[in-house]
Amino acid sequence: MAANRIRIAKDKAELVKSLVASKDTTGPFQTYVEVMVFAAALGTKHKKRVPLEGVAKDLSPLRQDYFSNSFVLLINLLAIIETKDIKILSEEDVADEQRIHIFEEYANGGLEILQNELRGAVDYSERLLLILSYERTNTEQQDEEFDLTKFLS
Repeated sequence: MAANRIRIAKDKAELVKSLVASKDTTGPFQTYVEVMVFAAALGTKHKKRVPLEGVAKDLSPLRQDYFSNSFVLLINLLAIIETKDIKILSEEDVADEQRIHIFEEYANGGLEILQNELRGAVDYSERLLLILSYERTNTEQQDEEFDLTKFLS
């Protein structure tokens, strides 16, 4: 990947900071990269892609080499799914910018969801576990086929 960096929306900067564990916070994530990947996955699940209206000045854009191979794979898969074009994986700078743009918008959408879900929460870790638990059970229920035979006895 080229020298493009992943930016964080200005209106989500405080949320991102509060989600990362530091001497001042007890956030559930260890790095900003983890927050952005989780947010992008959440945004993708809910098909929520939100353009960045401004870029955070107090958080430096994340260098792509901070992202592990599995995180880069997620960025690439998102790009393929969104564009339905394998050429998005080319080494050209334009394709790289497109992949990052798609990832940033899904991450911003996921952060918007988190902003709403975490509003008023004291313990973000506990609330995130509740969100994940709900998502898991909600998905399992959707996957189950309604079977009338269980009512026959």
